[in-house]
Order: sequence, then C-alpha cells, then structure tokens
Amino acid sequence: MFTKQIGIDLGTANIIVYVRGKGIVLTEPSVVALAHDDGSPRPRIVAVGEEARLMLGRTPGNITAMKPMRDGVIADYVITEHMLKHFIDKVCGRIRIFRPELMICVPSGVTSVERRAVKDAAIRAGARAAHLIEEPLAAAIGANIPISGPSGNLIIDIGGGTAEIAVISLGGIVVSRSVRAAGNKLDEAIANFVRKRYNLMIGERTAEDVKIQIGSALAMDQELTMEVRGRDLIAGLPRTITIGSNEITEAMDPVLQQIITSVKAVLEETPPELASDVIDKGMVLSGGGALLRNMDKLLTQVTGVACYVAENPLYCVAKGTGLALEHIEFFRRSLVAVH
Repeated sequence: MFTKQIGIDLGTANIIVYVRGKGIVLTEPSVVALAHDDGSPRPRIVAVGEEARLMLGRTPGNITAMKPMRDGVIADYVITEHMLKHFIDKVCGRIRIFRPELMICVPSGVTSVERRAVKDAAIRAGARAAHLIEEPLAAAIGANIPISGPSGNLIIDIGGGTAEIAVISLGGIVVSRSVRAAGNKLDEAIANFVRKRYNLMIGERTAEDVKIQIGSALAMDQELTMEVRGRDLIAGLPRTITIGSNEITEAMDPVLQQIITSVKAVLEETPPELASDVIDKGMVLSGGGALLRNMDKLLTQVTGVACYVAENPLYCVAKGTGLALEHIEFFRRSLVAVH
C-alpha cells in the first residue's frame, strides 16, 4: 500500500488530519494570512494555521488574517485549496511519488454545489482521489459508536461553524439537522454581550479565551471570574474589566437555545423504535463544543435523555474520517455522492 490514506476534518475553526497507521498527526487552526503587495494582482500567502491565528486582529494594513471556511463550508475556494495543499504537503512531504487518497467530512445540510467545491479543492490540492462523508457519521465512527447494527444512536457534533445532530442506524443517517449555531457564534455572542454591558470592544480571540476559561452552559454555584482587556468604546482607551462565568452563560444562552431546539426537533422526528434505543443508550456529544462546561448536563436537563461526552471529542470527526477511509468498502454506501 504505497498511497497514503488521509482523513481530514475540514472545520471552520480547526483542521485536524488523521493518517492511516499513525492516527492524528496534525491539529491547526483553519486560518490563512495574506499579504497584499503593491502592484501584484493576487495576494500572497504569508502564514497558514497556528502562525496565522496569532495574527488575527493584529496585522498591519497590507496583511489580512482570514478564515476561508465559514459555517462548515468553503467561503473562499482558492484560499481553501492553498490551505489544503499546505497541510497535505506538511503531512506527506512536498516531493511525493504517490498522491494521497483523502476522505473529507462535510456538514449534513450542505448543497451539492458546496460538496463539489470541497471535492474539487481536494483534488486540485494534490489528492489522487477524494471521498466525502457526512460529519455526524464520521463523528459517530470516531466516537466508537456501533453504527452498523439495526439500533438507533444519537450523535450531537458541535464544531466551530455548525452543530450537527443525527440519529444513525444501519450505517446511515435516519434523521438529521444541521444548525449554523456553534463555537464561532458563541464567541460572537460573548463579544456582543461585553460590548453592550461594559462598553468594551474585545476581539474574537479574546472572546474565545473567555469561553474556554470560564464559559459554562449552565449557571455555576462556584462562579469563575477572569480579567478581560479591550478598548473602551466611550473613552477610546484600553481598559480591563473582571467578568464572571454566569454572565458568560447569559451571553451564550440564545445560541445554546438554537442547538437545543434542533436536538428536540431531531428527537421529535425520530421513529419510535429508534427513539426507544436512544433513551436506553443516551446521546453522545462530540466536537470542540462538547468541551464547554456542563454542555452535557444542559442537554440532559432539557431533553430528559442522558447525554455523554465522547472520548477525545475534538478528534472524533477526524478519527472517523480516517477509519471510514480504511474500511471504505464497508462504508461506501454511507458516503456522500458528488454529482
């Protein structure tokens, strides 16, 4: 087997790469920094991944740091292609005799045009063949859920751009919802809340830090606090405030409610036989959003169905894409067809 088999979780916030035989080999933010040079019609790529993320909100006039993926789909085709090529080169080496075979996940609600864009970008970035798999299916495989049996399993995958909720049985998706309310929307909600309540402007990186350090899906008895620095909107000068975790819970609530509504909608549409399986087994939570404090407790509270966080939730989708590629014959009928 000379061709490398690579599974890629092409996320809005992070790109995670799984290589057959090695496991997860790379986790980098899906951010690209571009320099707009005088006289050149096309921008030049300066940095990709972590190096580019550190530039977010801190670049001089001729450099912009941007995220080419938005809401789980490609927002900028050319830059996504360059980003994919950069990561494939990083994993396979720039000089390679055999082109790799890729499996890439896409949100369950994407259009055929968006699927085609992902596949074309992968082929042009240097892949020999590219297969697509729906994100909830990949997350379920990566979370070691036995999806091939005639039994219902409910997976909730909360990423950076989308939250995917699906009931899976016999290796396929029975009912699914994809809602564009996830990690990035939580960051935006926090930034807006701080701006309205404290007249303080904070960047998206700061908002994300606040979410990670003190964010909670439910109000906490032992409240956590942290200092937040930003620009005062009235005086225009830098200012520091102390903010509590319960305020952040309040800020994130509208976005969390959208996720809850989608989970309830999937449960309502689930056939009764599968619904009884879901009640027995509970729901599995994966993706970066699963790391938010008390997210599993909140979902258990509002649905009455037990909810568990998968092992290594951040890597479930990437691991699942890699495993689906390793056993492609078994999963072939579950893959997304691109017309």
